[in-house]
Amino acid sequence: MISTDNAPAPAPDGPAAATAGTTKRQLPSFVVIGVLSTLFCLGLYVVARHVVDPQAANLIAMAVSAVANTAANRRFTFGITGSQGAVRQQLQGAVAFMIGLGLSSGALALLAHFAPHASRMVEVAGLVVANGLATVARFVLLKLWVFRTR
Repeated sequence: MISTDNAPAPAPDGPAAATAGTTKRQLPSFVVIGVLSTLFCLGLYVVARHVVDPQAANLIAMAVSAVANTAANRRFTFGITGSQGAVRQQLQGAVAFMIGLGLSSGALALLAHFAPHASRMVEVAGLVVANGLATVARFVLLKLWVFRTR
């Protein structure tokens, strides 16, 4: 009799298993792009903050980095190449941008209300927390709506 104690478990079947496998494959790319996008966004915020108020700096930084983020995720996380659907996907990605903008603008507004003389480092820390929350929403929207496979 042959022992099967060391045999690998059979792979699960069905759409749920395929989605789980795809998500595992997509997450590392999404995380790398997210970290780079966040650093880019925060850098733009700090530069813009020298000439405009926090809300305007946030809008500028978020808008520029959101377009780059959606394009990078389209290509590297979800494996979509070519220009077909790119404009539609950028417009759908704008919904995720609006969620992120709402969270980050809300964080800055709360900070301005409760700590009106907070340093730029405190502003940036608030943005990091808000962007962390927005990242979860962004991945879900990109995966299930913007770049869903049919």
